[in-house]
Amino acid sequence: MMTLDLAVAIVDGALAKGAAIDCDPLTVAVLDAGGHLVALKRQDESGILRVEIAVGKAYGALGFGVGGRELREKNPKFMTGVVSTAPNGMVPAPGGVLIRDPKTKRIIGACGISGDTGERDEECAIAGIEGEGFTADPGDDKAH
Repeated sequence: MMTLDLAVAIVDGALAKGAAIDCDPLTVAVLDAGGHLVALKRQDESGILRVEIAVGKAYGALGFGVGGRELREKNPKFMTGVVSTAPNGMVPAPGGVLIRDPKTKRIIGACGISGDTGERDEECAIAGIEGEGFTADPGDDKAH
């Protein structure tokens, strides 16, 4: 189950990874399995659309049950239609990572990050999730 303490710890771990690899300013969001925002932090100088993008990456991963990396590979025309109709916005791109319970493999939430390249956003999300002992699923069929 996603708790506030867990969500904040994932956000903080992701931001620490971003600092360690010298990422551009990041915005990190964690949603619970129902798509509700639990924690969000936006670093100074992070762009004005970064909140919506970070939440959209996490929301898209939850909506389809796959990470943003896999969403990006799906039928682009279909994704364009879905993005335009998703009520909370959806961004099918790396940086949206599912959070799975390591024992049951059930999805308990998702982490979305925006601010650097999708690959580096994803790397930070994985670090934050794994740092708390959960399984990060970026959508490449290789849950970490």
